[in-house]
Amino acid sequence: MRKHLVAVTAEPTAADLAAIDTEWPLIAAELDVLDAQITLIYAEDHGGPTALDWRRLRRAEARVTRAAVEVADRITGPGRVA
Repeated sequence: MRKHLVAVTAEPTAADLAAIDTEWPLIAAELDVLDAQITLIYAEDHGGPTALDWRRLRRAEARVTRAAVEVADRITGPGRVA
């Protein structure tokens, strides 16, 4: 089955860019988790992850939780449920 690709000619709107800007702290925190996970994978080839590697992952995961709360608060307002 052949799929036809459609050229994308539309630029992101101001609203799209604002949404990305609002969510960027969460995106950056998730990238930190990914980086820490990659470090753990590579550490397996060099004697295993250290306590510092695991600590880095736990801290990155905590940053994701805090960033998710901050983004949710910005979108819905503090203390409100989406």
